[in-house]
Formats: sequence, C-alpha cells, structure tokens
Amino acid sequence: MAETLVPTDTELAITGIELLNRGLGATAALRFLSLLHRNPTDYVTVSRRLYEGQSIDEIVARARAQWSEQAREG
Repeated sequence: MAETLVPTDTELAITGIELLNRGLGATAALRFLSLLHRNPTDYVTVSRRLYEGQSIDEIVARARAQWSEQAREG
C-alpha cells in the first residue's frame, strides 16, 4: 500500500494562505482570515455547503487524487 503524506500543521497553514492569496488576492485573503479569526464559525454548516450534492465516494476519491499529486510533487 502506498504511503500517504500528511502535511504538518505549519505546511497546511502555509499552503492554505498561498491558495487564499492566489484565489482571492492579498487584500481579500487577509480580510477573510480576519473574519474567520474574529467570528465563531459553524464548520458543520460550512462543510454541508462545501460538499453539497457530492457523495462520500466522490469526496474521498478527490482527496486521494490530491494526496497522490502532492506526494509526486513532494
């Protein structure tokens, strides 16, 4: 079985911030992080919205594909 690489908390935070910067731009990314830090977040609601209409199998397949890609790059 192939070994799955799991990023450290620091690596995950850095990657997340880089993706936010690329996706939203620096100003909007900082604003988003500020809102996230300041306001309590209902992660169940966020997850339901994020994964709406997707099966568990689809979500897991996408995650595995991304992990494999990261392992090849890593």
